[in-house]
Amino acid sequence: TKSISLGQGQGPRAEKMIIDANRHGHWVVLQNCHVAVSWMGELERICNDSTLAESAHPDYRLWCTSYPSSVFPVSVLQNSVKMTNEPPKGLRANMQRSFNSDPLVRDKFFSNAFVHVETANKSWLRGVFALVFFHAVVQERREFGPLGWNIPYEFSEADLKISLLQLKMFIAQSHVIPFRGHVYLTGECNYGGRVTDDKDRRLILSLLQMIYNPDTIDIDNFQLSQSGDYRIPLNPTRANALEYIQDFPLSPHPEVYGLHENADINRNNKETDSLIQGVLKTQTDLMASVKTSSSGDGPKVDPAFQICKDILKRLPEPFNVDEVAEKYPVVYTNSMNTVLRQELIRFNRLLEYIRKSLLNVQKAIQGQIAMIPELERTHRSMVIGKLPDDWLKKSYPSLKPLGSYITDFLARLEFFQRWIDDGEPIVYWLSGFYFTQSFMTGVLQNYSRKNRFQIDMVKIDFEVTQYEMEADKVPELGAYIRGLYLEGCRWNRTILAVDESFSKILFDTIPVICLLPTLRNVASATDDKRIADDGKPIYECPVYKTSERRGILSTTGHSTNFVMYMDLPCTKNQMHWINRGAASLCQLDD
Repeated sequence: TKSISLGQGQGPRAEKMIIDANRHGHWVVLQNCHVAVSWMGELERICNDSTLAESAHPDYRLWCTSYPSSVFPVSVLQNSVKMTNEPPKGLRANMQRSFNSDPLVRDKFFSNAFVHVETANKSWLRGVFALVFFHAVVQERREFGPLGWNIPYEFSEADLKISLLQLKMFIAQSHVIPFRGHVYLTGECNYGGRVTDDKDRRLILSLLQMIYNPDTIDIDNFQLSQSGDYRIPLNPTRANALEYIQDFPLSPHPEVYGLHENADINRNNKETDSLIQGVLKTQTDLMASVKTSSSGDGPKVDPAFQICKDILKRLPEPFNVDEVAEKYPVVYTNSMNTVLRQELIRFNRLLEYIRKSLLNVQKAIQGQIAMIPELERTHRSMVIGKLPDDWLKKSYPSLKPLGSYITDFLARLEFFQRWIDDGEPIVYWLSGFYFTQSFMTGVLQNYSRKNRFQIDMVKIDFEVTQYEMEADKVPELGAYIRGLYLEGCRWNRTILAVDESFSKILFDTIPVICLLPTLRNVASATDDKRIADDGKPIYECPVYKTSERRGILSTTGHSTNFVMYMDLPCTKNQMHWINRGAASLCQLDD
């Protein structure tokens, strides 16, 4: 058997190896095919070469290993025997796999490692069980989409193995676990090393501290979940641990992962959406096969033409930026005039792009211009009611389907038109801004310029009001905003705090919020256990533009989907809401 790991410049070597093995009856293993994107076409040609197939030695075999990849040749897949190696699904199967894999499968490493030292043995066995449980939890949270992780990380058995080796090294040295050091190594290095989103890093440390802490060792039958259904056995040797894990349910309640019961609905929606998207991919080609030009038997009816016509009717004329600049000139003490002008320029650019795209699709359908790839992609998306990817590249982030996107887009344009006609609104629609951060900066600039503070010395406090949609008058300080939603929690209007979601209600609307600029307190900035004036804990709630939460990582360490942190009073400590995946969204998906 000969093997080669594909990569830059390895294609010719691999081809020579295959031809040689084909002639002499060897086995060849091509590793990491997903890396050699440019060579996949050549692999397809070799596999479909009838000359090679006819002269192949009966003992010749070609093995290919690859991560899931859209570039792997379909014809090669169809004509081959396929095997997959996937991590087990479910908490029980995940933990069973860990205990039945190296190094825990070896009694010398695990069950008998410290059998003669009672204190060390207790710390070791319970510590291992907690880490295996943690490993299963972080993997299973991927099933819940953005509620579980902003980015679905591929945590591996190697992460668990290095954490166990470090734990054994610490216990061998002192017979106790230095939790502060080991939690740092496990959360920041072993698992956190692959975590790129700072909100996910905050989550992984929260989960680790909940499951793996001094109480894990000191308290018998330590609770690993709030319900108490999952505990650490008194003496979790490998045999005892596997026996205990066998009683775990096949489909655990989401609370074991730190999530609300509604997370199950999110998971089911995610699986259903994935299935429907897969079906649509096959149906799109059939729908798009409708002829886009007239033929001898009369014109073909194309639904995309009528869609373009309907949208074009609804689109308004572009904003006259010059007139707006005269009406709302740049003033040092009011940055909102500048914010308005910048927003109008952005929306004009998007409006004209959409209008031009719709007109070109209509012309292509009528045969007046060529149906270039960009127009064909837009046409296909329209047929299935999907927002065209080419529009999205020019647009603000959105996960809405085409119809809802157009309705939302027109509502944004109407919001700014009212601003132009009637002056600054009493309540700003935060979700309506193209670039939300520019508005937040404008609020800070107005306050700092009025009071002659440096802008980096000023921060924004958040006060949720009793107003649901509109307020009576402009606040004396700051600005009112609306249009935010909560996911993973709700706003309790009785006690004015973040509280548990109601069953089967996935999102909650936040009432009007007052943005209150204030001087930054250096001492409180580093305090993780801040409390509100009424004694309630504070949750540092992340605000995202869409429910996807993930975006392109910027130089600030935040994703492009992230807007800001919003301090909200809550009923439980911050760690609880971090584990819940609680966040605020500027818009929903429908």
